Amino acid sequence: MKGQSMETSFGFRTVPEEEKQGLVNTVFDTVASRYDVMNDAMSGGLHRVWKDAMVAWLAPPRSPARPFRVVDVAGGTGDIAFRIARQIEVNGSITVCDINPEMLGVGAKRDAKRIKPTTPCRFVAANAETMPLPTGSQDVYTIAFGIRNVTRRQQALEEAYRVLKRGGRFMCLEFSNVDIPLMEQIYERYSFEMIPRMGQWIAGDGEPYRYLVESIRMFPNAGRFAAEIERAGFDQVKVRKLTGGIAAIHSGYKL
Repeated sequence: MKGQSMETSFGFRTVPEEEKQGLVNTVFDTVASRYDVMNDAMSGGLHRVWKDAMVAWLAPPRSPARPFRVVDVAGGTGDIAFRIARQIEVNGSITVCDINPEMLGVGAKRDAKRIKPTTPCRFVAANAETMPLPTGSQDVYTIAFGIRNVTRRQQALEEAYRVLKRGGRFMCLEFSNVDIPLMEQIYERYSFEMIPRMGQWIAGDGEPYRYLVESIRMFPNAGRFAAEIERAGFDQVKVRKLTGGIAAIHSGYKL
């Protein structure tokens, strides 16, 4: 029916699409200052290994002959951007896009502490569904642990395709589905019982982390997400599962 509101998931809840972004913003406003600390606590430091694996697979050129432009989406604190920046000695530039000003503030403070960076990073408030970047302007698009928080995921994937150059690469690191039965049971119990408690102890609020756990469970498995990436126009889509499927890296090209 014309004018009827579309619905989407916010964790295990179903909400109107127009409400989800505000709810997600509230979550990240709450967790921004302790986001990196909680990532270490929740994953036992594994998130660092996963991010290193993503950048290693990307293998950014150390000294590209022409300007090499990267956009890192939903990367407000700079974790992925700084890893990529360390690999590029000249001709690199990275734009960090995040819809949440609190997260961008954390990243900008970290950026200011970098010692003589050769690859600059700029921080821009932007929605993954409508980015302020020219069509065909980027060599690489990365997003880590952010795509599941986007309201219209397919639109965000199509936007990633739009901003990439021909031959440009899309890479996404996201939580996935554990495919080892006993490990799945342990992980399920840990996620729903321990992570919200850790959020309460470390960040002073467990509810945002309950949403984050629920959002992981609502996210499609690696195969279905790969199909979504292909529907957005990408070719040569490949998946690498990490730590028994807890996380997965998806890679694709705009050809």
